[in-house]
Amino acid sequence: MINRIDSVRQHIIEKLGDIVKETKYIGDQALMLRIDRNYLRKAVDIIHNDLNAYFRTMVAVDERSLNGTFASYYIFGLDAAHLNIIVKTHTSADEPVLPSIIDIVPAADWYELEAWDLLGIKFENRKVHRFVLPDEWPEGIYPLRKDVEYTYRPKPRKVPRQPPTGQRIPIGPYHPALHEPEYFELYVEGEKVVDVEYNGFHVHRGIEKLAEAPRFNYQKIPFLAERICGICGFVHSVSYTMSVERAAKIDVPERAEYIRSIILEIERLHSHLLWIGVVCHLLGYDAGFMHTWRIREKVMVLAELLTGSRKTYGINLVGGVRKDINMDKIEAVKNTIEYIRSEFKHLSDLITSISQIVKRASGTGILSRDDARKLSVVGPVARGSGLDRDVRRDYPYAAYRDVYFKVPVYNEGDNLARLLVRIDEVFESIYILEQLIDKLPGGPIMAEKLEVPEGVIGIGNVEAPRGEVIHVTITGHGRPYRWRVRAPTYQNIPALKIMLRDAPLADAPLTIASIDPCFSCTDRIVIVDLRSNRRFKASMEQIIKAGR
Repeated sequence: MINRIDSVRQHIIEKLGDIVKETKYIGDQALMLRIDRNYLRKAVDIIHNDLNAYFRTMVAVDERSLNGTFASYYIFGLDAAHLNIIVKTHTSADEPVLPSIIDIVPAADWYELEAWDLLGIKFENRKVHRFVLPDEWPEGIYPLRKDVEYTYRPKPRKVPRQPPTGQRIPIGPYHPALHEPEYFELYVEGEKVVDVEYNGFHVHRGIEKLAEAPRFNYQKIPFLAERICGICGFVHSVSYTMSVERAAKIDVPERAEYIRSIILEIERLHSHLLWIGVVCHLLGYDAGFMHTWRIREKVMVLAELLTGSRKTYGINLVGGVRKDINMDKIEAVKNTIEYIRSEFKHLSDLITSISQIVKRASGTGILSRDDARKLSVVGPVARGSGLDRDVRRDYPYAAYRDVYFKVPVYNEGDNLARLLVRIDEVFESIYILEQLIDKLPGGPIMAEKLEVPEGVIGIGNVEAPRGEVIHVTITGHGRPYRWRVRAPTYQNIPALKIMLRDAPLADAPLTIASIDPCFSCTDRIVIVDLRSNRRFKASMEQIIKAGR
């Protein structure tokens, strides 16, 4: 394995020349390069464009107590080489400024804004603005800096607001009738969308900061991580524990790795079935919605049988799992997945034979392969645009090294392609589950030795139903020094600006839903008609009905 990394390293060194100050192996998954900030743009240009690496995440860190600087870790992925490349650079503690890379790596846009908002790192040659924090948050207080206590409760500052005009009904973004707060602003000319603005983070929970609190330690954080998502929480729990285990070189028992993979695939099944049902509803096929959720209910019952809970399973720990699978449960798994295969085959054949569904999804919400590549989108969004990417195969983890599966890829880049990817993945998940159950090894389910050294970086990645989840942990004393979480929706939402532009307004709900965003649905949209300069609000249900 090291030979492969060394070969890639030599190639990178040849490309970058003497601008690399230091290289360091991070296990067999990553290679870290320390680069002076003055050469950052050159380094990421070569890695992203010449080496064709994907941008995976960025981690800004307050390292003033460690080395007197702020640091930023840019993590790229060479999928074909199964290798992460971490570019680390430092900036002054007194005036933290880094060169912006968004003209080279467009996917880095949100990350730079977040680093400015939460750590006060400025970026040259670009405008920064309030992104995650609310407008009322006081200026000059950066919550992810180590000298800001996690218990800090600021006094909100007054923000001048424009008085509302016209007749308006204020609903949200904080409102009990909304599943999750979010805000899209669509600019239209007649029935055509010409631009899109997104405003999110209305309930940013500060989970990364919370994990630094004294009441958390390495073994309590998996339960916190699982609460990041109400549908796919287990992927976060596994990503976090994997990042710590890789940093600490903890040898997780093989049986525990298989159990994690089984639960991950069960989670993928119920998530995809949920999404396919929602799409049927959006397209007016409510019988399909009800039948999909009828099938999904069997998966939820199975999850409860295996873990004790339909959701938020709570079985994962650093070093293994808390709950085993006995023979009775194995039989239940086999019976359930056979039922799902039979029922879903009949239903999916029916869904894809309904001409109204196929016509509404074909040619709408298009994301080209080139744009998908520039934005480094993940999951079914990437695979629906012709990018053959899947973390389970490209960066193997848990028990995925021991199973065979296909990665469905469609080149059309439209809503239908993303629907077909998920339908195919339901069958692939069933196939993976069959193999995992047949090969489930014996042995312990928890590692014997659990020691986590300080000052080590680890990367955990899981192919979630929506795409890659990636957690980065820099270890500290008893708990992470820095824990960075990147969910797939964070990587995919910027693509909506391209997918919605110049498309009919009636297709907007399906296109937004097609990325399977990590909020329950899009409840509120502001529409701006550029011809009449009229602004009005419409519920998602109104637009859905108009499009039927």
